[in-house]
Amino acid sequence: MQKSFLVAFVALMLGLFPGSRAVAQYNNWAVGFRLGEPSGINVRKYFRDTKAFDLNVGSYGGLYGNTREYRQGRYRSIGLSVQGHYVWHNRLFGRDNLRGYYGLGGQVNRRRYYPDNLRGQQVDYIAEISLGGSAIAGLEYFVPDKPFSVFLESGLYVEVLPAPLFMNVQSGLGLRYNF
Repeated sequence: MQKSFLVAFVALMLGLFPGSRAVAQYNNWAVGFRLGEPSGINVRKYFRDTKAFDLNVGSYGGLYGNTREYRQGRYRSIGLSVQGHYVWHNRLFGRDNLRGYYGLGGQVNRRRYYPDNLRGQQVDYIAEISLGGSAIAGLEYFVPDKPFSVFLESGLYVEVLPAPLFMNVQSGLGLRYNF
């Protein structure tokens, strides 16, 4: 299923490239949605020509499966995530409407954690809050003469609390309206 999303996204990107050079339509703010991990609302604030702050608020734990081994137990649900990154972005291949970016930031998650020692009890989970660092890298394509951009990104989440060095690969694709 992930491969079909990636193939569809790449086909969309290739179909949107114009034959002539176009000017990027990024402005001060962009709002849209991101499908992936985390999935949800995406807001980006641009600073100058090469920096931005990116915020994702949405669900965590759905793209790579609801059940995941974690500490002495597992996650078996989708939770809430807030993720923020300071982003550096630059033109690619001399095109104003295609930009590469990378960023560093943090992430807070809330999910149900099912520890092995609570198995079989009336309440067999704990509402777990986790905190960690994250890094992303991606591509953003600004549709010529339109206020929209599409993006594809991938990254890594490394938890600090409560499970130091728990790692999770994250990826997503999305659409933003630039205003």
